[in-house]
Amino acid sequence: MKIVLTTLNAKYIHTNLAIRYLKAYASPDYDIKLTEYTIKDPIINIVTDLIQKKPDVIGFSCYIWNIEESIKVVKMIKKIDPSIKIVVGGPEVTYDVMDWMQEVEEFDFIVIGEGEQTFKQLLTEIEGDQDFTKVPGIAFRNNGSIQINPQQNKLDLKEIASPYRFDEDVPHLSKRVAYIETSRGCPFSCQFCLSSIEVGVRYFDREKIKDDIRYLMANGAKTIKFVDRTFNISRSYAMEMFRFLIDEHLPGTVFQFEITADIMRPEVIEFLNQEAPAGLFRFEIGVQSTNDYTNELVMRKQNFEKLKRTVTMVKEGGKIDQHLDLIAGLPEEDYNSFKKTFNDVFAMRPEELQLGFLKMLRGTGLRLRAAQHEYIYMDHSPYEILGNNVLDFNDIIKIKQVEDVLEKYWNDHRMDIAVEYLVTNVFPTPFDFFQEFGAHWEQNGWSRIGHQLEDLYKRLFHFLQEKGIEDIETIQNLMKYDYLASMKYKPRKPWWEQHADKKQKSEIYRGIIQHPEKLGSRYADLNINEKDLYKHTLIEEISIDLESYLKAGEIVKSPSYMLVYFDPKTEKADFFTFSEI
Repeated sequence: MKIVLTTLNAKYIHTNLAIRYLKAYASPDYDIKLTEYTIKDPIINIVTDLIQKKPDVIGFSCYIWNIEESIKVVKMIKKIDPSIKIVVGGPEVTYDVMDWMQEVEEFDFIVIGEGEQTFKQLLTEIEGDQDFTKVPGIAFRNNGSIQINPQQNKLDLKEIASPYRFDEDVPHLSKRVAYIETSRGCPFSCQFCLSSIEVGVRYFDREKIKDDIRYLMANGAKTIKFVDRTFNISRSYAMEMFRFLIDEHLPGTVFQFEITADIMRPEVIEFLNQEAPAGLFRFEIGVQSTNDYTNELVMRKQNFEKLKRTVTMVKEGGKIDQHLDLIAGLPEEDYNSFKKTFNDVFAMRPEELQLGFLKMLRGTGLRLRAAQHEYIYMDHSPYEILGNNVLDFNDIIKIKQVEDVLEKYWNDHRMDIAVEYLVTNVFPTPFDFFQEFGAHWEQNGWSRIGHQLEDLYKRLFHFLQEKGIEDIETIQNLMKYDYLASMKYKPRKPWWEQHADKKQKSEIYRGIIQHPEKLGSRYADLNINEKDLYKHTLIEEISIDLESYLKAGEIVKSPSYMLVYFDPKTEKADFFTFSEI
Protein backbone atom coordinates (compact mmCIF):
# COMPACT_ATOMS: atom_id res chain seq x y z
CA MET A 1 0.00 0.00 0.00
CA LYS A 2 1.47 3.31 -1.12
CA ILE A 3 0.82 6.18 1.29
CA VAL A 4 1.55 9.87 0.74
CA LEU A 5 1.20 12.57 3.36
CA THR A 6 1.10 16.12 2.11
CA THR A 7 0.16 19.70 2.84
CA LEU A 8 0.14 23.11 1.20
CA ASN A 9 2.32 25.44 3.25
CA ALA A 10 1.83 29.21 3.25
CA LYS A 11 5.44 29.68 2.11
CA TYR A 12 8.31 27.52 0.93
CA ILE A 13 10.33 28.25 4.09
CA HIS A 14 7.70 26.60 6.29
CA THR A 15 7.73 22.90 7.15
CA ASN A 16 4.79 20.87 8.35
CA LEU A 17 5.42 19.13 11.65
CA ALA A 18 2.12 17.21 11.73
CA ILE A 19 2.79 14.96 8.74
CA ARG A 20 6.23 14.15 10.13
CA TYR A 21 4.73 13.03 13.43
CA LEU A 22 2.31 10.79 11.53
CA LYS A 23 5.11 9.25 9.47
CA ALA A 24 7.30 8.69 12.53
CA TYR A 25 4.46 7.05 14.49
CA ALA A 26 3.46 4.76 11.61
CA SER A 27 7.04 3.58 11.01
CA PRO A 28 8.31 0.96 10.49
CA ASP A 29 4.96 -0.71 9.77
CA TYR A 30 4.20 1.71 6.97
CA ASP A 31 6.60 3.42 4.58
CA ILE A 32 5.07 6.85 4.09
CA LYS A 33 6.22 9.37 1.49
CA LEU A 34 6.18 13.04 2.49
CA THR A 35 5.68 15.83 -0.01
CA GLU A 36 4.96 19.51 0.56
CA TYR A 37 3.75 22.29 -1.70
CA THR A 38 2.73 25.92 -1.23
CA ILE A 39 -0.64 27.58 -1.65
CA LYS A 40 0.81 29.53 -4.58
CA ASP A 41 1.71 26.41 -6.58
CA PRO A 42 -0.64 25.77 -9.52
CA ILE A 43 -3.27 23.19 -8.56
CA ILE A 44 -2.65 21.13 -11.68
CA ASN A 45 1.06 20.90 -10.83
CA ILE A 46 0.27 19.60 -7.34
CA VAL A 47 -2.24 17.08 -8.67
CA THR A 48 0.16 15.90 -11.37
CA ASP A 49 2.93 15.33 -8.86
CA LEU A 50 0.68 13.43 -6.45
CA ILE A 51 -0.89 11.24 -9.13
CA GLN A 52 2.52 10.30 -10.51
CA LYS A 53 3.43 8.86 -7.11
CA LYS A 54 0.65 6.27 -7.69
CA PRO A 55 -0.68 6.41 -4.11
CA ASP A 56 -3.39 4.26 -2.60
CA VAL A 57 -3.89 6.72 0.27
CA ILE A 58 -3.23 10.47 0.41
CA GLY A 59 -3.41 12.34 3.71
CA PHE A 60 -3.80 16.14 3.77
CA SER A 61 -2.90 18.37 6.72
CA CYS A 62 -5.50 21.15 6.71
CA TYR A 63 -5.44 24.67 8.14
CA ILE A 64 -7.32 27.91 7.51
CA TRP A 65 -4.63 29.11 5.11
CA ASN A 66 -4.73 26.02 2.86
CA ILE A 67 -8.18 24.44 3.12
CA GLU A 68 -9.63 26.09 0.01
CA GLU A 69 -6.71 25.06 -2.19
CA SER A 70 -6.53 21.61 -0.60
CA ILE A 71 -10.18 20.94 -1.46
CA LYS A 72 -9.50 21.87 -5.09
CA VAL A 73 -6.62 19.38 -5.16
CA VAL A 74 -8.74 16.65 -3.55
CA LYS A 75 -11.65 17.12 -5.96
CA MET A 76 -9.37 16.94 -8.98
CA ILE A 77 -7.61 13.82 -7.70
CA LYS A 78 -10.92 12.05 -7.14
CA LYS A 79 -12.00 12.86 -10.69
CA ILE A 80 -8.81 11.34 -12.05
CA ASP A 81 -8.74 8.27 -9.80
CA PRO A 82 -11.74 7.71 -7.47
CA SER A 83 -10.03 4.66 -5.92
CA ILE A 84 -7.47 6.80 -4.07
CA LYS A 85 -8.46 7.09 -0.41
CA ILE A 86 -8.47 10.69 0.79
CA VAL A 87 -7.79 11.29 4.49
CA VAL A 88 -7.84 14.82 5.90
CA GLY A 89 -6.86 16.03 9.35
CA GLY A 90 -5.68 19.12 11.15
CA PRO A 91 -7.28 21.97 13.08
CA GLU A 92 -9.44 23.23 10.23
CA VAL A 93 -11.37 19.95 9.78
CA THR A 94 -11.35 18.75 13.40
CA TYR A 95 -14.44 20.87 14.15
CA ASP A 96 -17.80 20.90 12.33
CA VAL A 97 -16.86 17.41 11.15
CA MET A 98 -20.33 16.48 9.91
CA ASP A 99 -20.53 19.69 7.89
CA TRP A 100 -17.19 18.96 6.24
CA MET A 101 -18.17 15.39 5.34
CA GLN A 102 -21.43 16.60 3.84
CA GLU A 103 -19.87 19.55 2.05
CA VAL A 104 -16.89 17.73 0.51
CA GLU A 105 -18.04 14.34 -0.72
CA GLU A 106 -14.48 13.57 -1.85
CA PHE A 107 -13.30 13.32 1.78
CA ASP A 108 -13.27 9.60 2.60
CA PHE A 109 -12.05 10.06 6.17
CA ILE A 110 -11.48 12.87 8.64
CA VAL A 111 -9.02 12.28 11.45
CA ILE A 112 -10.26 14.26 14.44
CA GLY A 113 -7.80 15.96 16.77
CA GLU A 114 -4.51 14.32 17.75
CA GLY A 115 -3.80 12.07 14.82
CA GLU A 116 -0.71 9.90 15.31
CA GLN A 117 -2.33 6.78 16.75
CA THR A 118 -5.63 7.27 14.94
CA PHE A 119 -3.99 7.56 11.52
CA LYS A 120 -1.94 4.40 12.02
CA GLN A 121 -5.03 2.46 13.10
CA LEU A 122 -6.90 3.78 10.08
CA LEU A 123 -4.14 2.59 7.75
CA THR A 124 -4.36 -0.87 9.35
CA GLU A 125 -8.08 -1.07 8.61
CA ILE A 126 -7.72 0.31 5.06
CA GLU A 127 -5.15 -2.38 4.37
CA GLY A 128 -7.03 -5.08 6.26
CA ASP A 129 -10.69 -5.74 7.12
CA GLN A 130 -11.88 -2.18 6.49
CA ASP A 131 -13.96 -2.25 9.67
CA PHE A 132 -13.69 1.47 10.35
CA THR A 133 -15.99 1.29 13.37
CA LYS A 134 -12.89 0.04 15.23
CA VAL A 135 -10.94 3.25 14.65
CA PRO A 136 -11.56 5.89 17.32
CA GLY A 137 -11.47 9.58 16.40
CA ILE A 138 -12.48 9.42 12.74
CA ALA A 139 -15.39 10.35 10.53
CA PHE A 140 -16.08 8.01 7.59
CA ARG A 141 -18.71 7.02 5.05
CA ASN A 142 -20.66 3.86 5.79
CA ASN A 143 -23.18 2.62 3.23
CA GLY A 144 -24.30 6.10 2.23
CA SER A 145 -24.33 7.54 5.74
CA ILE A 146 -21.67 9.42 7.71
CA GLN A 147 -20.41 7.92 10.95
CA ILE A 148 -18.31 9.71 13.57
CA ASN A 149 -16.37 7.64 16.09
CA PRO A 150 -15.54 9.26 19.45
CA GLN A 151 -11.92 10.14 20.16
CA GLN A 152 -9.66 8.03 22.34
CA ASN A 153 -7.60 9.13 25.33
CA LYS A 154 -4.69 11.49 24.74
CA LEU A 155 -1.32 10.02 23.91
CA ASP A 156 1.63 9.87 26.26
CA LEU A 157 3.86 12.37 24.46
CA LYS A 158 6.99 10.95 26.04
CA GLU A 159 6.45 7.79 23.98
CA ILE A 160 6.08 9.47 20.57
CA ALA A 161 8.91 8.92 18.09
CA SER A 162 10.94 11.89 16.87
CA PRO A 163 9.61 13.58 13.70
CA TYR A 164 13.02 15.07 12.85
CA ARG A 165 15.15 12.11 11.79
CA PHE A 166 14.23 11.73 8.13
CA ASP A 167 17.17 11.76 5.74
CA GLU A 168 15.15 13.46 3.02
CA ASP A 169 14.69 16.54 5.26
CA VAL A 170 18.40 17.15 5.86
CA PRO A 171 19.16 19.02 2.58
CA HIS A 172 16.38 21.53 3.35
CA LEU A 173 17.07 22.30 7.02
CA SER A 174 19.27 25.31 6.36
CA LYS A 175 16.69 26.86 4.00
CA ARG A 176 13.54 26.43 6.06
CA VAL A 177 12.13 27.11 9.49
CA ALA A 178 12.38 24.05 11.75
CA TYR A 179 9.48 23.73 14.20
CA ILE A 180 9.92 22.20 17.65
CA GLU A 181 7.05 21.08 19.84
CA THR A 182 7.90 20.52 23.51
CA SER A 183 4.32 20.53 24.82
CA ARG A 184 0.71 20.33 23.68
CA GLY A 185 -2.22 22.21 25.10
CA CYS A 186 -2.61 25.62 26.73
CA PRO A 187 -3.45 26.57 30.32
CA PHE A 188 -5.56 29.54 29.22
CA SER A 189 -9.11 29.81 27.88
CA CYS A 190 -9.03 32.64 25.31
CA GLN A 191 -12.29 32.22 23.43
CA PHE A 192 -10.90 33.26 20.04
CA CYS A 193 -8.18 30.59 20.05
CA LEU A 194 -8.33 26.88 19.24
CA SER A 195 -5.71 26.10 21.89
CA SER A 196 -8.24 26.96 24.59
CA ILE A 197 -10.30 23.89 23.69
CA GLU A 198 -7.69 21.35 24.80
CA VAL A 199 -7.65 21.17 28.59
CA GLY A 200 -4.26 20.95 30.32
CA VAL A 201 -0.67 20.95 29.14
CA ARG A 202 1.30 17.78 28.35
CA TYR A 203 5.05 17.68 27.88
CA PHE A 204 7.37 15.70 25.64
CA ASP A 205 10.50 14.09 27.05
CA ARG A 206 13.00 16.90 27.71
CA GLU A 207 16.12 14.92 26.91
CA LYS A 208 14.68 13.70 23.60
CA ILE A 209 13.82 17.28 22.70
CA LYS A 210 17.37 18.38 23.46
CA ASP A 211 18.74 15.57 21.28
CA ASP A 212 16.42 16.63 18.46
CA ILE A 213 17.63 20.24 18.72
CA ARG A 214 21.26 19.08 18.64
CA TYR A 215 20.46 17.00 15.56
CA LEU A 216 18.73 19.90 13.78
CA MET A 217 21.59 22.30 14.49
CA ALA A 218 24.23 19.75 13.47
CA ASN A 219 22.45 19.32 10.15
CA GLY A 220 22.24 23.00 9.30
CA ALA A 221 19.00 24.33 10.83
CA LYS A 222 19.34 28.08 11.37
CA THR A 223 15.85 29.14 12.48
CA ILE A 224 14.19 26.91 15.07
CA LYS A 225 10.74 27.94 16.22
CA PHE A 226 9.05 26.49 19.30
CA VAL A 227 5.35 26.03 18.63
CA ASP A 228 4.32 25.67 22.29
CA ARG A 229 1.38 27.97 22.95
CA THR A 230 2.94 29.24 26.19
CA PHE A 231 6.60 28.27 26.33
CA ASN A 232 7.17 29.80 29.77
CA ILE A 233 4.14 28.38 31.61
CA SER A 234 6.58 26.31 33.68
CA ARG A 235 9.35 28.58 34.94
CA SER A 236 11.70 25.70 35.78
CA TYR A 237 11.20 24.10 32.37
CA ALA A 238 11.74 27.36 30.51
CA MET A 239 14.89 28.11 32.51
CA GLU A 240 16.27 24.65 31.82
CA MET A 241 15.67 25.00 28.07
CA PHE A 242 17.05 28.56 27.95
CA ARG A 243 20.19 27.38 29.73
CA PHE A 244 20.56 24.44 27.35
CA LEU A 245 20.14 26.61 24.25
CA ILE A 246 22.60 29.21 25.51
CA ASP A 247 25.19 26.56 26.32
CA GLU A 248 24.85 24.38 23.22
CA HIS A 249 23.67 26.60 20.38
CA LEU A 250 25.72 26.75 17.22
CA PRO A 251 26.71 30.13 15.72
CA GLY A 252 24.06 31.64 13.47
CA THR A 253 21.13 29.77 15.03
CA VAL A 254 18.03 31.71 16.11
CA PHE A 255 15.34 30.34 18.43
CA GLN A 256 11.81 31.75 18.47
CA PHE A 257 9.28 31.33 21.28
CA GLU A 258 5.69 32.28 22.01
CA ILE A 259 5.74 33.54 25.57
CA THR A 260 3.16 34.90 27.99
CA ALA A 261 4.84 38.09 29.08
CA ASP A 262 2.88 38.94 32.22
CA ILE A 263 3.85 35.70 33.97
CA MET A 264 7.56 35.95 33.19
CA ARG A 265 9.52 36.62 36.36
CA PRO A 266 12.03 39.50 36.42
CA GLU A 267 14.83 37.14 37.49
CA VAL A 268 14.30 35.08 34.31
CA ILE A 269 14.67 38.22 32.17
CA GLU A 270 17.74 39.29 34.14
CA PHE A 271 19.24 35.86 33.50
CA LEU A 272 18.58 36.18 29.76
CA ASN A 273 19.91 39.74 29.63
CA GLN A 274 23.12 38.60 31.27
CA GLU A 275 23.64 35.18 29.70
CA ALA A 276 22.01 35.06 26.27
CA PRO A 277 24.08 36.10 23.25
CA ALA A 278 22.50 38.95 21.29
CA GLY A 279 20.22 37.67 18.51
CA LEU A 280 19.98 34.09 19.80
CA PHE A 281 16.37 34.38 21.02
CA ARG A 282 13.25 36.04 19.61
CA PHE A 283 10.02 36.40 21.57
CA GLU A 284 6.48 36.49 20.18
CA ILE A 285 4.01 37.99 22.64
CA GLY A 286 0.26 38.08 22.13
CA VAL A 287 -1.14 41.26 23.67
CA GLN A 288 -4.30 41.33 21.52
CA SER A 289 -6.06 44.09 23.52
CA THR A 290 -5.45 46.36 26.50
CA ASN A 291 -9.19 46.82 27.06
CA ASP A 292 -9.94 45.03 30.35
CA TYR A 293 -13.63 44.52 29.56
CA THR A 294 -12.80 43.03 26.17
CA ASN A 295 -10.29 40.65 27.72
CA GLU A 296 -12.87 39.63 30.31
CA LEU A 297 -15.42 38.84 27.60
CA VAL A 298 -13.00 36.49 25.82
CA MET A 299 -11.86 34.91 29.14
CA ARG A 300 -8.35 36.26 28.65
CA LYS A 301 -6.38 36.90 31.82
CA GLN A 302 -3.75 39.57 31.30
CA ASN A 303 -1.93 41.94 33.61
CA PHE A 304 -0.84 44.67 31.22
CA GLU A 305 1.43 46.39 33.74
CA LYS A 306 3.40 43.18 34.27
CA LEU A 307 3.43 42.59 30.52
CA LYS A 308 4.90 46.08 30.02
CA ARG A 309 7.50 45.37 32.69
CA THR A 310 8.62 42.24 30.85
CA VAL A 311 8.71 43.84 27.41
CA THR A 312 10.56 46.88 28.75
CA MET A 313 13.15 44.82 30.63
CA VAL A 314 13.78 42.64 27.58
CA LYS A 315 14.10 45.69 25.33
CA GLU A 316 16.50 47.40 27.73
CA GLY A 317 18.62 44.24 27.75
CA GLY A 318 19.17 44.68 24.02
CA LYS A 319 19.61 40.94 23.42
CA ILE A 320 16.18 39.74 22.27
CA ASP A 321 13.91 41.05 19.49
CA GLN A 322 10.23 41.10 20.36
CA HIS A 323 7.23 40.59 18.07
CA LEU A 324 3.96 41.77 19.67
CA ASP A 325 0.51 40.86 18.33
CA LEU A 326 -2.76 42.80 18.34
CA ILE A 327 -6.20 41.60 17.26
CA ALA A 328 -8.70 44.13 15.91
CA GLY A 329 -12.36 43.20 16.24
CA LEU A 330 -12.54 41.57 19.66
CA PRO A 331 -15.85 41.97 21.52
CA GLU A 332 -16.77 45.52 22.57
CA GLU A 333 -13.50 46.99 21.29
CA ASP A 334 -14.63 49.83 19.05
CA TYR A 335 -12.43 51.99 16.83
CA ASN A 336 -11.41 54.40 19.61
CA SER A 337 -10.73 51.58 22.06
CA PHE A 338 -8.55 49.84 19.49
CA LYS A 339 -6.71 53.11 18.86
CA LYS A 340 -5.89 53.19 22.59
CA THR A 341 -4.78 49.54 22.50
CA PHE A 342 -2.50 50.30 19.55
CA ASN A 343 -0.94 53.32 21.24
CA ASP A 344 -0.55 51.48 24.55
CA VAL A 345 1.43 48.75 22.84
CA PHE A 346 3.33 50.91 20.37
CA ALA A 347 4.59 52.94 23.32
CA MET A 348 6.81 49.96 24.15
CA ARG A 349 8.42 50.25 20.69
CA PRO A 350 8.52 46.52 19.88
CA GLU A 351 10.79 45.54 17.01
CA GLU A 352 7.64 44.23 15.29
CA LEU A 353 3.99 45.00 15.95
CA GLN A 354 1.64 42.72 14.04
CA LEU A 355 -1.87 44.03 13.59
CA GLY A 356 -4.22 41.16 12.80
CA PHE A 357 -7.98 40.90 12.47
CA LEU A 358 -10.20 38.55 14.44
CA LYS A 359 -10.89 35.24 12.74
CA MET A 360 -13.93 33.28 13.83
CA LEU A 361 -12.26 29.89 13.91
CA ARG A 362 -14.37 26.74 13.86
CA GLY A 363 -14.73 25.25 17.31
CA THR A 364 -13.95 28.40 19.28
CA GLY A 365 -16.27 29.83 21.92
CA LEU A 366 -16.37 33.19 20.20
CA ARG A 367 -17.68 31.67 16.97
CA LEU A 368 -20.31 29.72 18.87
CA ARG A 369 -21.49 32.93 20.55
CA ALA A 370 -21.04 35.20 17.52
CA ALA A 371 -24.66 36.39 17.61
CA GLN A 372 -24.20 37.94 21.07
CA HIS A 373 -21.94 40.60 19.58
CA GLU A 374 -23.65 40.70 16.16
CA TYR A 375 -20.59 39.41 14.36
CA ILE A 376 -20.63 39.08 10.61
CA TYR A 377 -17.70 37.24 9.06
CA MET A 378 -16.49 35.47 5.93
CA ASP A 379 -18.24 32.17 5.20
CA HIS A 380 -14.96 30.69 3.95
CA SER A 381 -11.50 30.55 5.46
CA PRO A 382 -9.93 32.48 7.06
CA TYR A 383 -13.35 33.46 8.52
CA GLU A 384 -12.18 37.02 9.13
CA ILE A 385 -14.75 39.36 10.66
CA LEU A 386 -16.53 41.98 8.55
CA GLY A 387 -18.05 43.83 11.49
CA ASN A 388 -19.84 43.55 14.82
CA ASN A 389 -22.06 45.65 17.08
CA VAL A 390 -19.35 48.25 17.85
CA LEU A 391 -17.01 48.02 14.84
CA ASP A 392 -18.49 48.34 11.38
CA PHE A 393 -16.84 47.49 8.07
CA ASN A 394 -15.79 51.10 7.45
CA ASP A 395 -13.85 51.04 10.74
CA ILE A 396 -12.21 47.79 9.68
CA ILE A 397 -11.16 49.38 6.37
CA LYS A 398 -9.53 52.23 8.28
CA ILE A 399 -7.64 49.86 10.57
CA LYS A 400 -6.49 47.87 7.54
CA GLN A 401 -4.97 51.09 6.20
CA VAL A 402 -3.01 51.34 9.45
CA GLU A 403 -1.90 47.73 9.10
CA ASP A 404 -0.63 48.31 5.56
CA VAL A 405 1.76 51.16 6.31
CA LEU A 406 2.69 49.78 9.74
CA GLU A 407 4.05 46.69 8.01
CA LYS A 408 5.95 48.66 5.38
CA TYR A 409 7.38 51.41 7.54
CA TRP A 410 7.72 50.06 11.08
CA ASN A 411 8.00 46.29 10.93
CA ASP A 412 10.32 46.34 7.92
CA HIS A 413 12.46 49.04 9.56
CA ARG A 414 12.67 51.12 6.40
CA MET A 415 13.27 54.41 8.21
CA ASP A 416 13.38 53.99 11.97
CA ILE A 417 14.81 57.43 12.79
CA ALA A 418 12.34 59.43 10.69
CA VAL A 419 9.27 57.43 11.75
CA GLU A 420 10.24 57.71 15.41
CA TYR A 421 10.51 61.48 15.00
CA LEU A 422 7.13 61.67 13.28
CA VAL A 423 5.21 59.59 15.84
CA THR A 424 6.85 61.39 18.75
CA ASN A 425 7.05 65.02 17.63
CA VAL A 426 4.73 65.65 14.69
CA PHE A 427 1.52 63.62 15.05
CA PRO A 428 -0.71 63.51 18.17
CA THR A 429 -0.20 59.73 18.58
CA PRO A 430 1.51 56.92 16.65
CA PHE A 431 -1.90 55.60 15.57
CA ASP A 432 -2.78 59.00 14.10
CA PHE A 433 0.36 58.95 11.96
CA PHE A 434 -0.23 55.44 10.60
CA GLN A 435 -3.96 56.11 10.11
CA GLU A 436 -3.52 59.38 8.22
CA PHE A 437 -0.66 58.06 6.14
CA GLY A 438 -2.51 54.78 5.47
CA ALA A 439 -5.58 56.67 4.23
CA HIS A 440 -3.37 58.84 2.01
CA TRP A 441 -1.65 55.72 0.67
CA GLU A 442 -4.95 54.17 -0.36
CA GLN A 443 -6.42 57.40 -1.76
CA ASN A 444 -3.45 57.67 -4.12
CA GLY A 445 -3.93 54.10 -5.35
CA TRP A 446 -0.54 52.97 -4.06
CA SER A 447 -2.06 49.85 -2.46
CA ARG A 448 -2.80 48.57 -5.98
CA ILE A 449 0.71 48.99 -7.39
CA GLY A 450 4.13 47.72 -6.43
CA HIS A 451 6.92 49.71 -4.89
CA GLN A 452 10.66 49.82 -4.62
CA LEU A 453 12.61 51.15 -1.65
CA GLU A 454 12.91 54.63 -3.18
CA ASP A 455 9.13 54.74 -3.68
CA LEU A 456 8.55 54.29 0.04
CA TYR A 457 10.58 57.40 0.78
CA LYS A 458 9.02 59.44 -2.01
CA ARG A 459 5.50 58.50 -0.93
CA LEU A 460 6.05 59.36 2.70
CA PHE A 461 7.59 62.69 1.73
CA HIS A 462 4.68 63.34 -0.66
CA PHE A 463 2.24 62.71 2.21
CA LEU A 464 4.09 65.10 4.52
CA GLN A 465 4.18 67.78 1.83
CA GLU A 466 0.46 67.38 1.08
CA LYS A 467 -0.32 67.65 4.77
CA GLY A 468 1.77 70.82 5.05
CA ILE A 469 3.95 69.55 7.88
CA GLU A 470 6.07 72.31 9.42
CA ASP A 471 9.85 72.11 9.24
CA ILE A 472 9.69 69.38 6.62
CA GLU A 473 13.35 69.99 5.85
CA THR A 474 14.35 68.50 9.23
CA ILE A 475 12.27 65.39 8.53
CA GLN A 476 13.79 65.11 5.07
CA ASN A 477 17.28 65.21 6.63
CA LEU A 478 16.33 62.29 8.90
CA MET A 479 14.84 60.39 5.98
CA LYS A 480 18.06 60.91 4.01
CA TYR A 481 20.01 59.50 6.92
CA ASP A 482 17.73 56.44 7.17
CA TYR A 483 18.01 55.80 3.45
CA LEU A 484 21.80 56.07 3.31
CA ALA A 485 22.27 54.07 6.53
CA SER A 486 20.46 51.14 4.92
CA MET A 487 22.69 51.09 1.84
CA LYS A 488 25.56 48.66 1.36
CA TYR A 489 26.94 50.63 -1.57
CA LYS A 490 26.82 54.21 -2.77
CA PRO A 491 23.40 54.64 -4.43
CA ARG A 492 23.43 55.69 -8.05
CA LYS A 493 20.37 57.90 -7.72
CA PRO A 494 18.95 58.67 -4.26
CA TRP A 495 15.21 59.14 -3.80
CA TRP A 496 15.42 62.92 -3.38
CA GLU A 497 16.13 65.50 -6.04
CA GLN A 498 19.77 66.49 -5.85
CA HIS A 499 20.61 70.10 -6.71
CA ALA A 500 24.31 69.82 -6.10
CA ASP A 501 26.77 72.47 -7.15
CA LYS A 502 29.46 70.28 -8.76
CA LYS A 503 32.09 72.99 -8.44
CA GLN A 504 31.33 73.41 -4.75
CA LYS A 505 31.45 69.65 -4.14
CA SER A 506 34.75 69.37 -5.95
CA GLU A 507 36.17 72.04 -3.66
CA ILE A 508 34.86 70.16 -0.62
CA TYR A 509 36.46 66.91 -1.81
CA ARG A 510 39.78 68.70 -2.38
CA GLY A 511 39.59 70.12 1.12
CA ILE A 512 38.92 66.66 2.60
CA ILE A 513 41.89 65.18 0.70
CA GLN A 514 44.18 67.95 2.00
CA HIS A 515 42.81 68.06 5.57
CA PRO A 516 41.17 64.71 6.49
CA GLU A 517 41.66 65.51 10.19
CA LYS A 518 38.92 68.16 9.95
CA LEU A 519 36.37 65.34 9.74
CA GLY A 520 37.72 63.95 13.01
CA SER A 521 40.20 61.29 14.02
CA ARG A 522 37.78 58.48 13.22
CA TYR A 523 37.69 59.56 9.58
CA ALA A 524 41.43 60.30 9.40
CA ASP A 525 42.20 56.80 10.71
CA LEU A 526 40.41 55.26 7.73
CA ASN A 527 43.12 56.56 5.36
CA ILE A 528 40.73 56.77 2.42
CA ASN A 529 42.66 57.52 -0.77
CA GLU A 530 41.46 59.96 -3.41
CA LYS A 531 40.10 57.28 -5.75
CA ASP A 532 38.04 55.61 -3.03
CA LEU A 533 36.86 58.96 -1.71
CA TYR A 534 35.17 59.76 -5.02
CA LYS A 535 34.04 56.18 -5.63
CA HIS A 536 32.67 55.21 -2.22
CA THR A 537 31.44 58.42 -0.59
CA LEU A 538 28.48 60.73 -0.96
CA ILE A 539 28.24 64.31 0.31
CA GLU A 540 24.90 65.89 1.15
CA GLU A 541 23.97 69.24 2.64
CA ILE A 542 21.84 69.04 5.79
CA SER A 543 20.28 71.69 8.01
CA ILE A 544 20.61 70.07 11.45
CA ASP A 545 23.31 68.84 13.77
CA LEU A 546 22.87 65.15 12.98
CA GLU A 547 25.08 63.90 15.79
CA SER A 548 23.10 65.84 18.40
CA TYR A 549 19.89 64.24 17.26
CA LEU A 550 21.25 60.70 17.05
CA LYS A 551 22.86 60.92 20.49
CA ALA A 552 20.35 62.98 22.44
CA GLY A 553 17.22 63.24 20.29
CA GLU A 554 17.67 67.01 20.15
CA ILE A 555 17.07 69.02 16.99
CA VAL A 556 19.74 71.72 16.69
CA LYS A 557 19.62 73.86 13.56
CA SER A 558 23.12 73.88 12.13
CA PRO A 559 23.71 74.01 8.36
CA SER A 560 26.42 71.47 7.62
CA TYR A 561 27.52 68.63 5.38
CA MET A 562 27.09 64.90 5.80
CA LEU A 563 29.74 62.66 4.25
CA VAL A 564 28.80 58.99 3.99
CA TYR A 565 31.46 56.39 3.37
CA PHE A 566 30.21 53.09 1.97
CA ASP A 567 32.91 50.69 3.09
CA PRO A 568 33.31 48.06 0.32
CA LYS A 569 34.74 45.57 2.83
CA THR A 570 32.13 45.76 5.59
CA GLU A 571 29.30 46.82 3.22
CA LYS A 572 28.15 49.32 5.82
CA ALA A 573 27.64 53.07 5.71
CA ASP A 574 29.69 55.28 8.01
CA PHE A 575 28.66 58.91 8.67
CA PHE A 576 30.76 62.01 9.24
CA THR A 577 29.50 65.57 9.60
CA PHE A 578 31.33 68.86 9.23
CA SER A 579 30.48 72.49 8.71
CA GLU A 580 33.33 73.60 6.50
CA ILE A 581 36.75 72.52 5.29
